[in-house]
Amino acid sequence: MKRVLVACALCLLLPVLAAAQETAAAEPLPTVDQILDKHIEASGGKAALERHTTRIYKGSFEFPAMNSTGTWERHEKAPNKGLTVIDIPGFGLIKLGCDGAIAWEDNPMAGLVEKSGLSLARAKRDSVFHRDLKLKEQYKLVIKGKEKLGAREAYLLEATPPEGDVEKFYFDANTGLLIRVDAERDGPQGPTMIQTFLDDFRDVEGCKLPFLLRQSGADFEIVLKVTDLKVNAEVDDAIFAKPAAK
Repeated sequence: MKRVLVACALCLLLPVLAAAQETAAAEPLPTVDQILDKHIEASGGKAALERHTTRIYKGSFEFPAMNSTGTWERHEKAPNKGLTVIDIPGFGLIKLGCDGAIAWEDNPMAGLVEKSGLSLARAKRDSVFHRDLKLKEQYKLVIKGKEKLGAREAYLLEATPPEGDVEKFYFDANTGLLIRVDAERDGPQGPTMIQTFLDDFRDVEGCKLPFLLRQSGADFEIVLKVTDLKVNAEVDDAIFAKPAAK
């Protein structure tokens, strides 16, 4: 705000600002249940979400800082199985899996590692298939206010899991869709806070799903694009199991 203002302008402006602040303060925030209900409805509704029992994502990723590109795919199966495969040219395959009980990672640098403690708890939460319908089961949720995210306004829910640090969910105040998640996740140098932005929502078999994800941390950014998405295709349970030691 400009600091040089004539006195008469201040006299006129301050009452207007005060009135605006009173109006903003008087605007009631929705409840947690109202935010979640609007999100579920915007995503297609409970019945449509429950009709999906598997999802297979395929796409490309960009690592702008390293001028690197590659491919990725994600297989998900209800109620709690997930497998991500990332192919980085010149590095190799990174695989992260969870069969609902055991979570693991296999990469060219560290080899095959089974997760435990907080890493296991995070992986199991991330693998819940109908997560949008079960947020209240997984977290203690508290509404913290309304924030600006670029050109959008979003309601912020603070989410405290039974194990691990607080996460933040941002729901578009207009559409109701989840557009950003801030959460600590495992990285090459250990646990790191990652912001995941969700965009380019498209209708897939009656549900709105994001086709563009951008993940950023303290010193990196990755852009993931979905080029193919299939739902309710056959997915073999065996792909989620921890591989045998090499």
